Amino acid sequence: MKLERMDDFFAARVDGYDEHMRTNIEGASDFYTYTASLLPMAEGARVLDLGCGTGLELEAYFALNPEASVTGIDLSGAMLKALGNKFPDRKISLILGSYFDVPLGEGIYDAAVSVESLHHFPAERKEQLYRKLHAALKEEGVFVLTDYFAESGELEEEYFRNLAQLKREQGLPEDVFFHYDTPLTVEHEVQALKQAGFSEVRILKEWGTTSTLLAKRQSGR
Repeated sequence: MKLERMDDFFAARVDGYDEHMRTNIEGASDFYTYTASLLPMAEGARVLDLGCGTGLELEAYFALNPEASVTGIDLSGAMLKALGNKFPDRKISLILGSYFDVPLGEGIYDAAVSVESLHHFPAERKEQLYRKLHAALKEEGVFVLTDYFAESGELEEEYFRNLAQLKREQGLPEDVFFHYDTPLTVEHEVQALKQAGFSEVRILKEWGTTSTLLAKRQSGR
């Protein structure tokens, strides 16, 4: 298979993306709504969405809390345009870029969320991001992660081996994101979150290979 740059991959698929996700991903008819239900319901709640895409989880969230204030970050300008067109009358700020590079600030958000985005990156990159995310949350803030996870440590290692081989064969640079699934196991994801400072991480629900995790920010840190 020929690897595509992450932004190019999603730009080429933006028109049919919502339908694809809703009909082809096990549990999607439930997990977007379930994820949104875990976010704060207070009027004016500030929420950060990592890899917001076209905002399927935000459709569910704004239906529950239309007065929330959301900041969404995504690599794909095409996805952000589609998202912005959905919510012209909502309090939403969109940032084009990598959530690994975009400054998130400190003590700003009541909650953060990410759905089906972070399964493309290794544990060490995630831990760095999660430390930055932990600092960006207010005390008692939460991070809701719904994502695709590897079913075993052996499969996790195989995914990363395959990606490394494809990049070598195609002469691709290491500092560019290419679309290829490299999910961690749930256990390794939980470990990365705890290493980053989250005091409590719970696995709340599963839909096949997709799970929802809730991570709480540790008070005083």
